[in-house]
Amino acid sequence: MKKLSLILLCLIAATFKVFSQDAATLYGAATKPVLVSKQFLFTEGPAVNKKGDVFFTDQPNDKIWKYDTDGKLSVFLDSAGRSNGMYFDRKGNLISCADAKNQLWSISPKGKIEILLKDYKGLQFNGPNDVWVRPDGGLYITDPYYQRDYWTRKKSDLDGQKLYYLPKGKHEAVIVDDKLKQPNGIVGTADGKYLYVADIGDNKTYRYDINKDGSLTNRTLFTAQGSDGMTIDEKGDVYLTGKGVTIFNAKGEKVAHIDIDEPWTANICFGGKNKDMLFITASKAVYTLQMKVKGVD
Repeated sequence: MKKLSLILLCLIAATFKVFSQDAATLYGAATKPVLVSKQFLFTEGPAVNKKGDVFFTDQPNDKIWKYDTDGKLSVFLDSAGRSNGMYFDRKGNLISCADAKNQLWSISPKGKIEILLKDYKGLQFNGPNDVWVRPDGGLYITDPYYQRDYWTRKKSDLDGQKLYYLPKGKHEAVIVDDKLKQPNGIVGTADGKYLYVADIGDNKTYRYDINKDGSLTNRTLFTAQGSDGMTIDEKGDVYLTGKGVTIFNAKGEKVAHIDIDEPWTANICFGGKNKDMLFITASKAVYTLQMKVKGVD
């Protein structure tokens, strides 16, 4: 028994050492999250433009905010459709999951709104939650059902909570995975080859191969942990949110955890002039963390 206990202790020590070494390649040991502001009701949807400015939502207050590369906060859009998850396309338009009416919007740099999706085969979406834009402009959208107090309906029009794909230039989404319990966070690799989707309702995150036509194959379990929002760095590490930020390498091995002193960490992206600043939306606050690695577009 003593021998077994010693072996277990050695394994734990070795795992902790590797964990610490991996974390040290991502950010400094003394580096801590820096509070930017705590003036919001619930922050979500951070997305970065080409300059490195970060846009994020304060969903209960129905606003989209901008945090520029000089550290200045300003309101980008009022009456923002209760925007939640967002992502920039290659033309500089902000793609937004606007769940006031369960739509998908494209917002130009000047704030002009175009509705990309308003329903699925005539039925209301559950509430588009998060979106990722692949390199050719196609969009992947998660559609979980979270009852909102600003809705009149009390149940879903659809027969499940699914993952959708909207091909570039099209106005009808297609289902690419209907076997998820409650899909939420989503992000893809810069080369457009792989997609990560968190099934927060089942506490799992999956990886898919992305096919040229937008369909997905080879769904594999990436890690037995769900996530609200997600991002990815230049090394292929995947960042999951919820109870702080948990970082996994491309093999699905946990390599670091960042504690955030808030009830819930909702979402995350890389921003700043060099794309090496982690921007974190957490409950009523937003934080930054200086990293040794960069994010990917």
